[in-house]
Amino acid sequence: MFDTVRKHQKLLQLVLMLFIVPSFAMFGISSYSSFMDKETDLVKINGKAITAQEVDNAAKRQAERVGGNPQIAQSLQFRQAILNELLQQRILGFAVTDLRLQVGKESLVKSLQNIPQIRALYKADGSFDDARFKQLLANNGLNEEQFYASQAFDLKIGQLVNSVARTELASPKLSEIISTLYETERQVQALPFEAKSFLSKVNPSQEELQAFYQANTKLFESPEFLDVEYIVLKADPKEDAKVFSEKADQFANMTYDQSDSLKPAADKLRLSIQSQKGLTRSGPSGVSRDHPLASPKVIQALFGDEAVKNKRNIEAVQISPGVFVSARVVTFHPAQTLPFADVASEVKRQVSQRAAEKLAVAAATERYAELKKDPNSTAGFGSAIWVSRNKPANLVGSALDDVMSVSQDKLPAYVSVDNPGIGATLYRVDQIRQPAGVDAKVHKAQSQQIQALAAQAEFAGFMAYWRDSAKVKTINSLKPPSTGAGS
Repeated sequence: MFDTVRKHQKLLQLVLMLFIVPSFAMFGISSYSSFMDKETDLVKINGKAITAQEVDNAAKRQAERVGGNPQIAQSLQFRQAILNELLQQRILGFAVTDLRLQVGKESLVKSLQNIPQIRALYKADGSFDDARFKQLLANNGLNEEQFYASQAFDLKIGQLVNSVARTELASPKLSEIISTLYETERQVQALPFEAKSFLSKVNPSQEELQAFYQANTKLFESPEFLDVEYIVLKADPKEDAKVFSEKADQFANMTYDQSDSLKPAADKLRLSIQSQKGLTRSGPSGVSRDHPLASPKVIQALFGDEAVKNKRNIEAVQISPGVFVSARVVTFHPAQTLPFADVASEVKRQVSQRAAEKLAVAAATERYAELKKDPNSTAGFGSAIWVSRNKPANLVGSALDDVMSVSQDKLPAYVSVDNPGIGATLYRVDQIRQPAGVDAKVHKAQSQQIQALAAQAEFAGFMAYWRDSAKVKTINSLKPPSTGAGS
């Protein structure tokens, strides 16, 4: 089933990345046997715990490895991803041990020669720089025995994953059947019943308008907004990259460590503190797309609890190459219900729309009942078109599903579909056929997608089996790390 994994590396890249971490990430197999107090235990696999300290250490190493801001290692989301990665490693490690997989010396040597850091240790004359090799290991806290064991262990995991990835799709006929269903065409006519056609029949009373307003105050709120101040650090094209990197570190550290004010960072780096009023979750109005506060990451952080409730600086955000932003909330303005007088016209529009929609649906229901009695009537229906799942025309969602589920044994057939906010539509299906020609490219792409989905399902089942076998047990939830930042 998994022959297609090799052909769809992008589709499964994230899954495989979580499964296999390069050796120089230095998580190492030596950590597999560590134990700490139960208060720090997060998850146990085969009785062995992953601790909060392990997650914190791994998060720091991973943040350094990818060259990100060190503060990212403090993020709960990042640390949760690291915990998930460690859990996947341990489950696969359990499977490797349980299956007693072995790696030959030739495979190990070949694997080592593929590591860029190892290849760089070969001299021009082809000899290997053993001294530099040992120093490299020492810099990463490893000796030769640990390193070789780690590499062998990675190869075993790769061997296990690849053995699953090479599994063939059990029934190619299934893919053929599904593709055929997607290609099957039905001739359809539509009869819409739209709310706008019934608006003239609607005249809500003042009492109805007031009742709707009172029952739906959330619909008539002014959005919450912020008054904020912010600072921006931009790289100078004439400035040395190393100098700017140091400034960026200062920017990130000072705005985080002295989180009750932007002034220390602004004074140190000679930045002006700017202000912006009326910032909503949609961003600042009337500004360009590259405005510092237009970044979704900045907006999300500003509306977070730390920024809104505690008035702390948000962590520095790199919004584009060489541009960093930090900001803080000066004033939070909560959402407020607008007075009825200010929204009376909108209330009437919404009440009228809802009433007209009910009339449209009722009219469609009545016409549908008539067609059940006289199925040969085509009055009011539009021109016939041929549709399929591959070529749905303007049919989407439940309309396409319902039309394509009509059986050829009951033609002509009628389908009634509600369109929330619009009304309803009746569809008449009177013919079903297979297309004369099939697009080979589309057919092949669908087959590959079906097999890829089967591959994902197989991977999920594979991991679920070993998760159960390893008796994975959650002990404590991952909590944000304690910091001394302006608490």
